[in-house]
Amino acid sequence: MKLHEYARHDATGLAELVARREVSPRELAASAAAAIAAINGEVNAVVETYPDRIEGLDEATLGNGPFRGVPFLMKDVFGHEAGRLVEFGSRLCRGMVATQDTAYCELVRAAGLNIIGRSAAPEYSMAGSTETAFYGNTSTPWKKGYSAGGSSGGAMAAVMAGMVPLAHGSDIAGSIRIPASFCGGVGLKPSRGRVSFGPMVDENGYGLAQNFVQTKSLRDAATLLDCLAVPQVGDPFPIPRPAVSWADAARLPVPRLRVAFSTAALMGVQTDPEVAAAVQRTALWMQSQGHAVEEFTPVFDGRAALRNMLDIWFFGFDLRLAGYSARSGHAIGPDTLEPVIQEVLAYAKRMTAAQFLGAMSALNILRRQISTIYNTHDLWITPTTARVAEPWGRYHLGRTDLGFEDLVDGIMAPTTQFTLPHNVTGAPALSLPLAMHSQGLPIGVQLIAAPAQEHLLLQVGLQLEQAIPWADRVPPLHATRA
Repeated sequence: MKLHEYARHDATGLAELVARREVSPRELAASAAAAIAAINGEVNAVVETYPDRIEGLDEATLGNGPFRGVPFLMKDVFGHEAGRLVEFGSRLCRGMVATQDTAYCELVRAAGLNIIGRSAAPEYSMAGSTETAFYGNTSTPWKKGYSAGGSSGGAMAAVMAGMVPLAHGSDIAGSIRIPASFCGGVGLKPSRGRVSFGPMVDENGYGLAQNFVQTKSLRDAATLLDCLAVPQVGDPFPIPRPAVSWADAARLPVPRLRVAFSTAALMGVQTDPEVAAAVQRTALWMQSQGHAVEEFTPVFDGRAALRNMLDIWFFGFDLRLAGYSARSGHAIGPDTLEPVIQEVLAYAKRMTAAQFLGAMSALNILRRQISTIYNTHDLWITPTTARVAEPWGRYHLGRTDLGFEDLVDGIMAPTTQFTLPHNVTGAPALSLPLAMHSQGLPIGVQLIAAPAQEHLLLQVGLQLEQAIPWADRVPPLHATRA
């Protein structure tokens, strides 16, 4: 298989070739390895490949799901595969090996996907940009030296640079959607509880985080949701699936919707005018399809939400790192943790149970406040990120000029302003690459629906994909151009 043939397909297209015996899983693995060799030196999205899943692949070990033989990357975070390294982008965890599969990993394999390696992520996934002291910086395929976003930046960059058609993504404040916006891909954050974090974790980030994938097409996202949204024994809050598969539901007609759109700052970060215009054009397109559309911004103190989320995320973080240190054999210190993480660790050691409980209570109030939008609207359209990708050096964890109290404004708000609210509510949210900026960088537009309404996002998303197609866009840093 020629590289340009491999890289132009989405995962569904490659799986169809395998099903028709026009190409073998081993050939796909070899193509993925060739693509990684061709462009990863420029993008730096892949931190490890698995020879036993490439040239040594035993095709009999692949699952028989709809993506049999399609190459896949696991993010260097909560997607553990027993016997493989999991280092959380941190020198503290260097050489740490997972001892047990996650349910997510088992479902990925059952879908037929061939896990060929790991993608880059910032240290402990705590930044909206994938820049690390451990593995270096990941670039958006659209401009060398510009952020791929985070924390699933390596995953999305690898997909859009043509290395793999699918990759693991996880999202606690926008970590699936921010990279989708910066790299020009499709990023769906499912509803809270939709994809299991079992068996080692009940609700990652106290329900604020969600596992899924980075894709370049809506049909891949819909079919993967069918494969991965399988409740596991002991899951704390499983939620009902639709009566039909998500792949089928995505093709159903879209009912007439009540649509809100907004570009107003939720954390004080001004929206780029070209980004705002892309949102407005999307809203006008929705109106042209017969939907009731109005500009509307719910009352929501985004900075307060983010500040409370920090008290939730970081409660017990010191215990977590102590456990990693014991497992890896590396001491906690400036040689193993980046400066911002050291600030977080010091803060975690000072935290009290009263702080944590107060933050949980405050976030509950904020969740109920912003969720009132779903009493009057079926769909909410916003920017995914207030700005397009920016140069490395702004939102990374190696900064030494920030104390803990500076993190909200200095690192987090500029990337998470429009994404974090939907981790608070648990609502599904979808980033689509519906425009290009004059700087030659993609613009992500975000669609949000009420909890458990992924099918609605997929239906609208599929229509937008057909009306404003992006599949033919090829970034400058791409395997076929290397």
